[in-house]
Amino acid sequence: MKHQIAILGLIFAGWGLAWAIPHYGWLNPYIQLVLMYLGINIILAASLNLVNGFMGEFSVGHAGFMAVGAYAASCLTVAVFPVNWPAVMLFPVALVGGGLAAAVTALIVAVPSFRVRGDYLAIVTLAFCMIVKSVLENIEGVGGPRGFMGMERLTTLPWVYAWVVLALWMLRNLVYSKYGRGMTAIRDDEIVANLCGINTRRVKIVAFVVSAFWAGIAGGLFAHLLQFINPRMFDLLKSTEILIMVYLGGMASLGGSVLGAAIYTIMMEVLRPFGVWRMVLMPLLLVVLMIFRPQGIMGLREVRWLIPGRDRAAVKPTPPGKDS
Repeated sequence: MKHQIAILGLIFAGWGLAWAIPHYGWLNPYIQLVLMYLGINIILAASLNLVNGFMGEFSVGHAGFMAVGAYAASCLTVAVFPVNWPAVMLFPVALVGGGLAAAVTALIVAVPSFRVRGDYLAIVTLAFCMIVKSVLENIEGVGGPRGFMGMERLTTLPWVYAWVVLALWMLRNLVYSKYGRGMTAIRDDEIVANLCGINTRRVKIVAFVVSAFWAGIAGGLFAHLLQFINPRMFDLLKSTEILIMVYLGGMASLGGSVLGAAIYTIMMEVLRPFGVWRMVLMPLLLVVLMIFRPQGIMGLREVRWLIPGRDRAAVKPTPPGKDS
């Protein structure tokens, strides 16, 4: 109980800090923008880790679900909701709408994809990402290749912080539920998981849909931060960036997703003076990491405060100086 109270206290203190930073101008707008990008990247990395890390599948279409969420949320705020609605009511509804649109799209993709095993999911999601980009480029109602604009700047640091906390809480609860244990069993050996009575197809679909839902939420936050989106923002390169964050931080680790997103976001800003070469240096870092530590920095390990109390007692203590 004391542990839970301490965590709740830290969460509320963090939200208070996220509110105070822009309200009192403690940080310049550029750093605030980077922090908001960091929060969006955390949601993207943690949600993709659910499929690629905890379940052991390989999806490369996360940018496609992000695009669906971004366009759906933007259309809701620009063309559907009344103009006089207060932002505190309009924005979360629009984000959830974008997340649900991405989740429904993921369900359509998942139902035929998970009838087969192996690398077919990577092929299907790659094709899906390309299809989404091509479809959006040919719909004049959302701007076609020119992009879509007209959204208000509704994404703020407090909103990003709140959605990051909610995403980590929901994903953490799913990982340590019966579905989460089913995902781990599928990653270890899908045939044995089937023989043990786990409905592997249902577990895969649930994980895939939840992952896409949070990609859609991140897309809505991204769209209302930039106030402009176009299909080129959600191409294969964007999916590759999310994959780098996941594999850099560590597979099957929500804490690793946070760490990977933080390292990638900050390093991309630090390397900005190098121009296009920064897009070479970061993937090169990933190649080096895969050679010397293929599971990532925190692969298969978790930050202790993300582990529920009943599971924390079963976690083998780490030696002094190696606590994650």
